[in-house]
Amino acid sequence: MTAAYLEKLNDRQREAVEHGIGLPDGVTGGPLLIIAGAGSGKTNTLAHRVGHLIVNGADPRRILLMTFSRRASSEMARRVQRICRQVFGDNAAVMTDAMAWAGTFHGIGARLLRMYSEQIGLNVDFTIHDREDSADLMNLVRHELGFSKTESRFPTKGTCLAIYSRVVNSESSINEVLKASYTYVLGWEEQLKQLFAGYVEAKQMQNVLDYDDLLLYWAQVMSDPELADDIGGRFDYVLVDEYQDTNRLQASILMGLKPGGRGLTVVGDDAQSIYSFRAATVRNILDFPNQFSPKPADVITLDRNYRSTQPILAAANGVIDLARERFTKNLWTDRESEQRPMLVTVKDETDQANYIVEQVLANREDGMTLKEQAVLFRASDHSSTLEVELTRRNIPFVKFGGLKFLDSAHVKDLLAILRFAQNPRDRVTGFRLLKLLPGVGSQTAAKILDTISADPEPLLSLAEIPRPPKTGEAWPALITLLSGLRNADSGWPGEVATARSWYEPHLDRIHEDANTRKADLLQLEQIAAGYLSRERFLTELTLDPPSATSDQAGVPLLDEDYLILSTIHSAKGQEWRSVFMLNVVDGCIPSDLGVGTTAEMEEERRLLYVGMTRARDNLSLITPQRFFTHGQNAQGDRHVYASRTRFIPVTLLQYFEVTSWPKVSAAASERSARQIRIDVGARMRSMWK
Repeated sequence: MTAAYLEKLNDRQREAVEHGIGLPDGVTGGPLLIIAGAGSGKTNTLAHRVGHLIVNGADPRRILLMTFSRRASSEMARRVQRICRQVFGDNAAVMTDAMAWAGTFHGIGARLLRMYSEQIGLNVDFTIHDREDSADLMNLVRHELGFSKTESRFPTKGTCLAIYSRVVNSESSINEVLKASYTYVLGWEEQLKQLFAGYVEAKQMQNVLDYDDLLLYWAQVMSDPELADDIGGRFDYVLVDEYQDTNRLQASILMGLKPGGRGLTVVGDDAQSIYSFRAATVRNILDFPNQFSPKPADVITLDRNYRSTQPILAAANGVIDLARERFTKNLWTDRESEQRPMLVTVKDETDQANYIVEQVLANREDGMTLKEQAVLFRASDHSSTLEVELTRRNIPFVKFGGLKFLDSAHVKDLLAILRFAQNPRDRVTGFRLLKLLPGVGSQTAAKILDTISADPEPLLSLAEIPRPPKTGEAWPALITLLSGLRNADSGWPGEVATARSWYEPHLDRIHEDANTRKADLLQLEQIAAGYLSRERFLTELTLDPPSATSDQAGVPLLDEDYLILSTIHSAKGQEWRSVFMLNVVDGCIPSDLGVGTTAEMEEERRLLYVGMTRARDNLSLITPQRFFTHGQNAQGDRHVYASRTRFIPVTLLQYFEVTSWPKVSAAASERSARQIRIDVGARMRSMWK
């Protein structure tokens, strides 16, 4: 009876699920690496392994499961519950609800840091900055140090934060990072060291952490033997999903949790490692087996694909087979088809857009919904011509990888109210909040924050400050609001409604499209209802924000059909019946910016592979022959000619149906070729007259 839930697994999946479980005398199994190819049932296998642990007596409170999104951990928990229900019946919910330690690396890190805040010198009320807030604080320090006034242009706040983040997450020196990725700012190395030191000091003074701190502090804690033993001792089993997307800092945390590898399982696919811009390194998964001695980790490969047809897999295998270094696997499936992937040549981006629209509508006429189709691209701006055509043809779409919900000014304003009530030492948040008031500019806001920063109770000090000129009744209303939020007068999630009621009159004053923005605030209020407390809401929303959508497209009604547009990065983990890939040409994939080193080139190859393996039934790779560039050349706007991506050499064309669009008749093609020969001959003769 207990093994019934394993019957639907294939042999490799079952081997991975049962590895090291049920050993004599309760011995915990050694380290395991599961190489899970695209569409091979990775999530199902990992969920079954967790469920199998619980069925065999593991305490769910002592299982740490780390994924790369809260949505993924929630889905994993639901699957584990379904598995356990087959064995425990109605008691399954009780068992799986006890799985309190399932979440993202950053989310688990934030939770542990609050638990151990006293031992590591943190104030338990710390707030977490998102990337934009972190960049703003970096800019404040940059300005205070005078680097914004240098004669030569100092790197922007975004570049500075990106360098800082790469240094932290890759555990590299500033010099190493600059030489590898930012050679154009090598001359500013000493100033960057000063800036980063000032940035760290500012964060500590204001009791704020950024994304990187959640891993950095956690890794530092694990370097203390006593604390490392205490934290590692909380968990009998540690399981990590998407291990190919971890950085060196995360790998060091993992080795600190389970230095001997007992009870450690990591799952991933080196062929889908595509996040080096976040300092992720494919070396973590490639080198994992040999991190342990005397016996290396066991490796189990899942190579049966349940998603794509065999012709799609043949083409994808051909692309990744040319990679320089990888775990060898050859994806296969029993989903046969006579339809090979399409490799379509078009004249330009306009024809590309027209081709996609024609094919999408044809698929729809054949019974395929718009939602079952997706258009993927290397960079968000690659889809602009297509978006215009879709809008013109009244075809609804949602775009992922564009504007983030939390990047909207009005959403950030409302969150600033809650964050400042939580941590009134957060200068960036306080600056944003105070500037919402009429008559309060940058200088006035800075003076107010300077005044209250020295007080042990900043909000009490704020209430004693004379009312700034021109603020009118907005000032006492703000004091009342913050006092009520600090004391939790409204309870959670009523605090969001309280903050929204205070903010909406300011929203009407600041934004012409206030009514549209109010709908977002109501959505935020609904999201808040799904969290147990303000602290959990602010933490998890910052670390795992809602999906991104296109400003231009808007969000269609939930019951309306719409086409999916997505960057390849945002499409990872998703699948559609029909997939179109834009601009499969050199300069786009690989990107002009991604061909500096062998490692960068190999990641671009993996990007193409990831995009191709999103398709279930139909795959079309489109190669425009030319692009129209604006303002990128001394000669002005001009056409740039492109060639098919180098990742599909002539030897791989056998796996594709190679065609062009619009189709030209054989007779017309022959006439064109004959005319070209005549013209070339005439031109050559004229050159030698």
